[in-house]
Amino acid sequence: MLKCRAVWKKLAPLARESSTLCRQSVRRAGLNNGRPVRVQVAGMSSGPLGEGGENKLYFLLVAAAGLGGVAYAYKVVKDDQRAYLERMSRSHRTATQKVAVPSKPHAVPEPEPQAAPLSQEPSPGAPDAEAVAPSETTEPLPADQPVVEASPAEAAEPPAALLVEEGPPSAAELTEPPPAPVEESESTATAAEPAEPLPEVVAESADSTSASQKILSHAPYLLIGGGTASFAAARSIRARDPGARVLIVTDEPDLPYMRPPLSKELWFSDDPSVTETLRFKQWNGKERSIYFQPLSFYIHPEELNSAENGGVAVLTGKKVIHMDVRGNKVKLDDDTEISYDKCLIATGGVPRNIQAIERAGEEVTKRTTLFRKIEDFKSLEKVSRNIKSITIIGGGFLGSELACALGRRSTESGLEVIQMFPEKGNMGKVLPEYLSNWTTDKVKKEGVKIISEALVKSVSYRDDKLEIQLKDGRLVKTDHIVAAVGLEPNVDLAKSAGLEVDSDFGGFRVNAELQARSNIWVAGDAACFYDIRLGRRRVEHHDHAVVSGRLAGENMTGASKPYWHQSMFWSDLGPDVGYEAIGIVDSSLPTVGVFAKATAKDTPKAATEQSGTGIRSESETEDTAISPVASSAPAPTVAEQKDNYGKGVIFYLRDKVVVGIILWNVFNRMPVARKIIKDGEEHADLNEVAKLFNIHDD
Repeated sequence: MLKCRAVWKKLAPLARESSTLCRQSVRRAGLNNGRPVRVQVAGMSSGPLGEGGENKLYFLLVAAAGLGGVAYAYKVVKDDQRAYLERMSRSHRTATQKVAVPSKPHAVPEPEPQAAPLSQEPSPGAPDAEAVAPSETTEPLPADQPVVEASPAEAAEPPAALLVEEGPPSAAELTEPPPAPVEESESTATAAEPAEPLPEVVAESADSTSASQKILSHAPYLLIGGGTASFAAARSIRARDPGARVLIVTDEPDLPYMRPPLSKELWFSDDPSVTETLRFKQWNGKERSIYFQPLSFYIHPEELNSAENGGVAVLTGKKVIHMDVRGNKVKLDDDTEISYDKCLIATGGVPRNIQAIERAGEEVTKRTTLFRKIEDFKSLEKVSRNIKSITIIGGGFLGSELACALGRRSTESGLEVIQMFPEKGNMGKVLPEYLSNWTTDKVKKEGVKIISEALVKSVSYRDDKLEIQLKDGRLVKTDHIVAAVGLEPNVDLAKSAGLEVDSDFGGFRVNAELQARSNIWVAGDAACFYDIRLGRRRVEHHDHAVVSGRLAGENMTGASKPYWHQSMFWSDLGPDVGYEAIGIVDSSLPTVGVFAKATAKDTPKAATEQSGTGIRSESETEDTAISPVASSAPAPTVAEQKDNYGKGVIFYLRDKVVVGIILWNVFNRMPVARKIIKDGEEHADLNEVAKLFNIHDD
């Protein structure tokens, strides 16, 4: 518009002059009957008399100049108008997306306790006053009024005020509106929205197709992994932020489930269809499912963003293969990209294998089970009913639990169960030697053949049998192998995400708040965290997944809590022998054990009957024992002087301070053990400390 005025001011005098000259020339030519007349014009010469052709040429040139000026003015006006409309439309579309995504147009914006670290914008769904700042020609929108995108037809017609503006140009009109609001939110907008957002996607947020596109493009809370840690985090997030929208992405085909029953209670079920129902009886006789929640608990991924009160959705069978930390987005194995505001990595781990098996070839590999998932349980359960011999390699928690479970079955079906490990006894890396040897005898009574101090040299397949050659020359023939030799933390995303992996313990290295980056947390088996009491650690147990997942979820909503609650873990060797442990339990540390004679109530079965749950950590609370009442019974003797370890307490020491405790067939005393470790004090007589657990009370 300004250019038009300037051009018109320059061309108007010339056009008026040329028009006057033309009229005068025609009038004079008519009055003089066609005789040539000299016309004097200021500043111009029409040439000698008798040359009227030059006047006509001048007339044509002036007329052409006038028409050209009008055409140029019209073009400038249209271009200026079109550029202005494009800027207004772009600003309007940005404002619409900020307000309308991800919730419905009339949904109340959800609170976000902690802003996304890589952006200074409020949470999705809340209007940004600066980014949606109106120009001088538009009225500001109310804070609670959603922006509705104009149709293409409406956008094509400019407001009337733009065409009739007559006043002098202001300073703002002399320059193009600055793109600063768009640039400030560029990183977040790139991560949270599709590459080319379409107006109809925003306008039709209730449409199922649009919802599907949005759920696959953005999730306020993205949890990678479908295990216990992810579920605990989702539940914690929803508890602190009831309207939160949480998306769990898992490469497994199943909803979140608990893993402990896969090696414990499921094997003792009398239901022949247990592999299909995945329901089991706890030691207390109550029945439950392996899944944390039924399908009805979750929201379909396509409905997550349109749900009025948010919810938890699970995207099954999808694996995250790439993570862009700076762009706040991940890439799935089907090339789908999902952006996030907060992200939790809870990828767990993958079972380790034995190099001798990996080198043995396909025939050995397909007769080997790496036990970890539901499918592994189903496969092994089926195999165990159709073979004559099965060998478990590994003497840790998983190997010993599976050995006891399958050993019970051997008495009914005649299945030969062999367990071999490099240690002298079961759980030799955890239990002191005397208790490990005693435990080995208990496992043998379950029908298991034990081969201790066994190092595998090679594995081969001959005459329909697997042959395991040990380094000391022993040869073991079997039909199937279960490799239970530990877990390798799944840190595949570390490279693309640029996250640090701990060289000593493995796993993603995080701080005491389980944070790897400003908006990325890690929980469960894959987290190498800083314990404010015990230092750098990585734990592979169910209760730790619950505790760390819960803490990560709280911190994702702004709690900023450090890891201080010591998680416990437990193992049951059948319904009669079990233990609970906390802290650092390593057989290489000095230990002091205090034991007493067990009674009928000192078994895992009795403990679950009392607590009402088979997953003992679920009955755990974060309550700390404040003033435990010590037993008045006589001081117990140390472990080495007894040969019956029915129940007791084992203390693990580091620099004369208790850093780990095992409660052997002693249940519901974990708050006492937790307080002892938290205090971190030296104890002159651990026999007195053992009295706090009342192990001598019948």
